[in-house]
Amino acid sequence: MQYCKRCAYPENHALGITFNQGGVCSGCIVHEEKDVLPWQEREQKLIKILNTYRNKDKNNYDCIIPVSGGKDSFFITDLIKNKYKMNPLLVSYNRLYNTKAGIYNLEQIRTQIGCDIVCRTPNPDSLRRLIHHSIEKVGSVHWPYLAGSTAFPVQVAVQKNIPLIIWGAHQGLEQVGMFSHLHEVEMTRRYRKEHDLMGLEAEEIAIEPSQVEEADLKPLFYPEDSEIHRVGVRGIYLGNYIRWDTKSFHEAMHKKYEFCSLAQQRTFDSYNDIDCQIYNRLHDVIKFRKLGYSKINDHVAREVRYQRISVSQGIALIKHYQSQDNIDSLPFLEWLDIDPEVFWQKIDVHRDARIWAKNNKHEWYLLDAPWNHIPPDQEALHDAFVFHLHLPKEIAEDPYGPRLLMRGGD
Repeated sequence: MQYCKRCAYPENHALGITFNQGGVCSGCIVHEEKDVLPWQEREQKLIKILNTYRNKDKNNYDCIIPVSGGKDSFFITDLIKNKYKMNPLLVSYNRLYNTKAGIYNLEQIRTQIGCDIVCRTPNPDSLRRLIHHSIEKVGSVHWPYLAGSTAFPVQVAVQKNIPLIIWGAHQGLEQVGMFSHLHEVEMTRRYRKEHDLMGLEAEEIAIEPSQVEEADLKPLFYPEDSEIHRVGVRGIYLGNYIRWDTKSFHEAMHKKYEFCSLAQQRTFDSYNDIDCQIYNRLHDVIKFRKLGYSKINDHVAREVRYQRISVSQGIALIKHYQSQDNIDSLPFLEWLDIDPEVFWQKIDVHRDARIWAKNNKHEWYLLDAPWNHIPPDQEALHDAFVFHLHLPKEIAEDPYGPRLLMRGGD
């Protein structure tokens, strides 16, 4: 297995990655643009786009911002509402397996910044059927949320005649350098299918024999091209116009607003994805079992590129956090009504043969690891950099406890 000499990303990255002759990955190479692009000029380009979609009659919203309680939603909403003086409609898709911390943060975004919000909450029985199907097809328990959270904002844009959707960073650009910032790529149905949804669309499930009902799938359908063209819907990524740095953004928002950040299992990042009970727990273990790397690799690559840690420190962090597999998956699997042994057998079907193999005892083992190529700096493991923690007293007893977001209209 080839690993990037600069950030330690593996060649089997799920989004696709390439290496130059010096062994540096495409993600690191594109990241270098952040230090040379004329960001003031690019911001002016963004402002021109926003002004084009500003609702001059004040009879509708200017744009849609998809939000959750665990990523860059505070920064995006504050930027668009307060700096650029737009009137956004916030849109949130309820995954059902929310944390109290995530719901707290979502409420703080709505009330402290002052925006209308519309939510969609799926039927729990439908969600369970969809998760069972996606385990079989793509080895994922998170696919139904990914499908819903990427379709719902576009559905609302069509229904409410709001052409502009504002997303944060493009995952393919930020992680693997799939594009240049200068390409100014926008949200597309094709990218959503091939990468966000791992090649599986709800519309395709609808024509297959399965236990999933059509009513389960309709909320996940992407609007027809004719509807998108009628409204003129486009989804832009702020990361193409602003020098994106999620750690710095969170820390700036912490100084301005009251919201929660938490220590997490399997990563040092206390800012991202704290809204989900399983994302950095069960979902992350599944990712590791399939690909041999996990969320800690994503966070290490990001922090190495910003030069906040060295690659040797990053390797030590990967080795440390990947070993934390003592997650409590039983409550979620009980909710799914699936036997744990059967569940993991279904996941094992999706293991990547480039990195996993079985020994003569039929036990899985990794064929390679980044620390076989780059020595870990164990001494510097905990002294590299700081992610702040803030636990509001309202949720202090059990911030990762389950909480159902109230059912909202759309």
